[in-house]
Amino acid sequence: MKGNIAGLMQQAQKMQQQMQQAQEELANMVVTGEAAGGLARVTMTGKHAVKRVEIDESLMDDREMLEDIVTAAVNDAVNRIATTTAERMSEMTAGINLPPGMKLPF
Repeated sequence: MKGNIAGLMQQAQKMQQQMQQAQEELANMVVTGEAAGGLARVTMTGKHAVKRVEIDESLMDDREMLEDIVTAAVNDAVNRIATTTAERMSEMTAGINLPPGMKLPF
């Protein structure tokens, strides 16, 4: 029994280190969200910091439409970050039988 607990503690430590590394990698990733077929692009870090906004000149005549398209591009970038984060965390917890509703990191 003592060996099982020690092994479990080692696994937990290893998993914690892997989670920290994954969180750092996710925070440093850069994604680009697009809207209107790529006419507007927003580049954002995993921490949701906007690094760049690119807008095609053809969109400059209609301010309201431009605002909507930039909003859509930002939302696309945010969704890409969320999807990538969920996928990465799912990989980290694969094979671990967590109780229903329990998510990592805590």
